[in-house]
Amino acid sequence: VACLTGLFKHAQCAAVTVLQRLERSDHTNIKMRLADARTKNSGRSARERLLCSNCEKEMGVRIPRPLRQGPSEFIPEKEILQLGREDAEIRILFIEAFATLGRLDNITLLMGFHPRYLDSFLKTQHYLMQVDGPLPYDYRHYIAIMAAARHQCSYLVNLHVNDFLQVGGDPKWLAGLDSAPRKLQTLSEVNKILAHRPWLITKDHIEKLLKAEAHGWSLAELVHVVVLLTHYHSLASFTYGCGINPEIHCDGGHTFRLPSVGSCYVCDFTNGNNVVDDLLNGQEGSEGTETVCEVEALMKKMKQLQECRDEEEASQEEMATRFEREKAESLYVAPTEDEETVDTREVSRHFEDPSYGYKEFPRQGEQNVPTFRAQDYTWEDHGYSLVNRLYPDVGQLLDEKFQIVYNLTYNTMAMHKDVDTSMLRRAIWNYIHCMFGIRYDDYDYGEINQLLDRNFKAYIKTVVCSPVKTTKRMYDSFWRQFKHSEKIHVNLLLMEARMQAELLYALTAITRYLT
Repeated sequence: VACLTGLFKHAQCAAVTVLQRLERSDHTNIKMRLADARTKNSGRSARERLLCSNCEKEMGVRIPRPLRQGPSEFIPEKEILQLGREDAEIRILFIEAFATLGRLDNITLLMGFHPRYLDSFLKTQHYLMQVDGPLPYDYRHYIAIMAAARHQCSYLVNLHVNDFLQVGGDPKWLAGLDSAPRKLQTLSEVNKILAHRPWLITKDHIEKLLKAEAHGWSLAELVHVVVLLTHYHSLASFTYGCGINPEIHCDGGHTFRLPSVGSCYVCDFTNGNNVVDDLLNGQEGSEGTETVCEVEALMKKMKQLQECRDEEEASQEEMATRFEREKAESLYVAPTEDEETVDTREVSRHFEDPSYGYKEFPRQGEQNVPTFRAQDYTWEDHGYSLVNRLYPDVGQLLDEKFQIVYNLTYNTMAMHKDVDTSMLRRAIWNYIHCMFGIRYDDYDYGEINQLLDRNFKAYIKTVVCSPVKTTKRMYDSFWRQFKHSEKIHVNLLLMEARMQAELLYALTAITRYLT
């Protein structure tokens, strides 16, 4: 009887662990069931509770435990988990994502703060990766690996290594880029240019890929490639910008070592007991209350700028001067260099020339590249139609995604309601394009300095240009009174503005080749 009781308790421990993992994928009622189970078993003795931690010793069962708390290092887990419980629309999206991907990943969980955008994002990514198109499925996931590795984004690399194998990809390719087919290796140069200095891509790069003798790409394939590369470069920015934690089933997401926390039971780590949260919260320490002036000052500036717009309009010469001034000033906004270096040994084998990185658009000594005038080649008038012609329906999906994130608003700013945030959203979008040398003739770039402070600019530039250097300190230092959902909205803007900038340069090069 004692033996059977022991086996039952070991099985119960394993079941709780499985349910805990499912809980991260299903936000309906699993957690309530777990809470109920914990209540019923609250009368167990300390010895019985500790029995779970001895599973490995007594039964040889290896139970993985998460290394980090929640989907994000920057955002409290409880705030993310309550989304699916409180909003039926989000719950349905989560269920659909799980049905499509076989998982509910941390990126999806954070995007759940903005369900309208999430719906568009999931449709686009599903079409790119799972619907019939120019590229074979193993190529799609390998290109995603190449793009994510360019920014040392092990989170995305690990996800797509698993997906690559699931669609029948050759495991030998994962040994490194040198082991992949020559056709994929030819993408290395375009991958690094688009990731770090997209203004340098030319029609010669396009011609080289299309006219390679035995390893050439078709136009349709190349457009698919370009969309995938830009999608995953920008998604790496979102991943770092929101502090996405590794998935529990991926490298860096779990451990088999027993936790060593003085007075806590091991069960508390596997079944989500509040004692662990209480301990961690007690270690964090409380922050001083911030003054309310930050938000009010920003709103006041927005009001003043709107009044100036109504009174007088700057000349085209003055607008051009302000653009050049803002572009030059962006040189002096640099990411912090004193943070720990990320270990990139596991992902570096998937790309070449690791020393190649971001350099500012107007860098001295670099070849003279003219400013990209957005009116000469727009996404709406040129890029959209080219993509849709060569890769049907993708142009429409991308356009919908760009429009949703650019116009997304809840008319709130921190604790204030009924606020028109269009001016602020446009400043963020245009600042990113300005760093990439893209100028809008009808925009007054003087507004950027008024609306985006230095901490915010540093965060934007780091997430967009050198995402691996993003830290929690940088995330916390800007918009300190704003909600996490608003900061996630910022990261969606950064991601999509960056993707569109890369696409504009790549599609311009393809158009020049065709003409």
